[in-house]
Amino acid sequence: MILSGWGRYPRLDCEARLARDEDSLRRTLDKAADTGRPLIARGNGRSYGDSALQPLGTVGMRGMNHILGFDPATGIVTAEAGVLLDDLISVFLPQGWFPWVTPGTRFVTVGGMIASDVHGKNHHRDGSFGNFVAWIDVMGPDGAVRRCSPDAEAGLFAATVGGMGLSGVILRAAFRLRPVETGWIRQRTIPTASLDATIAAFEANADATYSVAWIDCMATGAALGRSLLTLGEHARIGELPEEARARPLTLDLARKRKVPLDAPGFALNRWSVSAFNALYYRRGAAQAGSALVPWDSYFYPLDALLEWNRIYGRRGFAQYQCVLPLDASAEGLRALLTEISASGRSSFLTVLKRMGPEGLGRIGFPMEGYTLALDFPMSAGTLGLLRRLDEIVLAHGGRFYLAKDSRIAADTLRRADPRAADFRSLREEAGLSGRFASAQSERLIL
Repeated sequence: MILSGWGRYPRLDCEARLARDEDSLRRTLDKAADTGRPLIARGNGRSYGDSALQPLGTVGMRGMNHILGFDPATGIVTAEAGVLLDDLISVFLPQGWFPWVTPGTRFVTVGGMIASDVHGKNHHRDGSFGNFVAWIDVMGPDGAVRRCSPDAEAGLFAATVGGMGLSGVILRAAFRLRPVETGWIRQRTIPTASLDATIAAFEANADATYSVAWIDCMATGAALGRSLLTLGEHARIGELPEEARARPLTLDLARKRKVPLDAPGFALNRWSVSAFNALYYRRGAAQAGSALVPWDSYFYPLDALLEWNRIYGRRGFAQYQCVLPLDASAEGLRALLTEISASGRSSFLTVLKRMGPEGLGRIGFPMEGYTLALDFPMSAGTLGLLRRLDEIVLAHGGRFYLAKDSRIAADTLRRADPRAADFRSLREEAGLSGRFASAQSERLIL
């Protein structure tokens, strides 16, 4: 069947199988071994590029979707790899628990969150998802299941957290949730007039639990990097209005809408995005200040629009995410935004976050600094721009997020991250490189 990541680029014809339990997965592994074909596990298809695609064998894990247990004394939940984050929130938020770390969508699987070592708006404070994983069960190429943790089978654990599914198939995991009193977020929006002001505002609010900035990537001159910085804290019951205190954890969520069709290719262009950005910034600046907002609108604003990836049309889009070290962030971000603005190619959604120290994974994405995420409609011109952005990132000592990547070259990855060659060697020594491989890992020689 034809499969793609969330960016809808590339689209590949993949031999697809669904794993419903350990036995069916083991049979799929045995068949792949007999035919000499590699395979890769796939969750809900929310990685953006080709990291969960393998033409010779893509194994869907949504059939293994059971929540297996919960310990309210520790906040540790045990769940199979195919459980959605949305399922976890639906079950546990009414009981007063929320994920410690969440990406920008709740329609990701537990296995996908571990394989990508997802981070959220609180990385500067709490790190990435792997920091809260107690253990993982991983099925290797021989069908044997090994339980790994930071203390036992630590090498496998480090290769699995952020390892993009290349160390084996994640079956289930145990990880911590955080206690919360309400489902509301105390939000504060700060408009900033320039990139320097944006970075200064992040640093001045480093004690905020959550922080994220929307950047007007089409602004130029003195306004380059102007942003709306949004801070967030889990609201306490005493901070809610009287009428909300009776049901602090059960909220009336925004009604979901669906993009009905693929937008025409010309819909997102320099002029339409520039006009939208200017309006969005003015509106956000006018509404700056504090407000109580529901959890879903703070963490997952795009989830309210189902199939929003169709906005970019049939050709899809490239999500581009890099992280720059702290001492090079201001200069590197200025160079990136200047190049984007000069190119005439617009990113419809441009997001900046402050990152904390590196995570636990052997090839994890985070480093302390700033991470910039951008969306570009796919075209030959876009690919040319992204190659220029690659060089800017490399010149400033940055890295690329594999969960968002669909097109960087193997030598670009190795120039950015010397750990890539070590990860490749580790996989070869463990006999994994011929058994677990994605279109991405083949492209990047991982």
